[in-house]
Amino acid sequence: MSNRVAIVGATGLVGEALLRILQQRSFPISELVLLASERSAGQIIEFNEQEHEVRLLDDFDFENIDFSFFSAGANVSRVFAPKAANSGSIVIDNTSEFRYDDHIPLIVPEVNAHALKDFRKSNIIANPNCSTIQMLVALNPIHQAARIKSINVSTYQSISGAGRSMLNEYDRQVLDSNYPQHEESLFAHNVVPQIGSFENNGYTLEEMKMVWETHKIFEDKSIEVNPTAVRVPVRYGHSESIGIITESYLSIGEVRELLSGSLGIHLMQDDESYPMPLKEGEGTDDVYIGRIRADLNHSNGINLWVVADNIRKGAALNSIQIAETIIESDY
Repeated sequence: MSNRVAIVGATGLVGEALLRILQQRSFPISELVLLASERSAGQIIEFNEQEHEVRLLDDFDFENIDFSFFSAGANVSRVFAPKAANSGSIVIDNTSEFRYDDHIPLIVPEVNAHALKDFRKSNIIANPNCSTIQMLVALNPIHQAARIKSINVSTYQSISGAGRSMLNEYDRQVLDSNYPQHEESLFAHNVVPQIGSFENNGYTLEEMKMVWETHKIFEDKSIEVNPTAVRVPVRYGHSESIGIITESYLSIGEVRELLSGSLGIHLMQDDESYPMPLKEGEGTDDVYIGRIRADLNHSNGINLWVVADNIRKGAALNSIQIAETIIESDY
């Protein structure tokens, strides 16, 4: 059965990735509508050898659309996603607008697809933060086997996670040898331990997203999550250093066996091989895991290094996998 599909934010990084992946995975589409703001309306985008004109979101009626993929920012989703949902379209939202609403499912298909069962109550499904997605895909097999009690994670997040304008600015800084090195906005040749605004507890919003989303997706608020989110001078691909404490003991061999047999995970072959964003973090669909080792100070502690493409797996692919799950499960 073919579907009528709308993409809101079609000209952005995630919108472009959505189009590539829909085509690569032969997602069943009978009609495709590309939507954006007035600034981008009128652009021509090719999909499946056909040209599509980007239409103005403000004027669009979602009544006959089966799936609406939103990736144009929380402010846009706040206004237009409920309109689409109320028109009968299944909204898959890739912004932060609905993630923390208890009535809206927050889904990583490899982890909690079962939480989709009640999505028709709102017709909106939230896509998690990119850093949360790759972390929980990596940790879920371990959590199911031995229950994770605590997570200590440091993220090394690429510039593309801040959007196209910041990626363009980063490229300019790299090429401009005269760019003032003291500028606070310097991302090239720099490491910035702040992503998002600071909350009252001293953690940034990006860090707290990982706490809230882990609790919601794993359905366990008792898990201790201690995150540090850092922007690094890498164009694509987020990396994460993750340390966990489990309730039950698992040997490193058992951990490797659990991970090697799990969907969406690419386990590096041995202890001395590891993923890097330059190779495994761009144009890839799996979550790559390496450097698995026992904690030096805790018998039930495990450390992992995790890399994934933040635009594909961390946004576009996860959204499409949600739609595929709905189609296959006939929810």
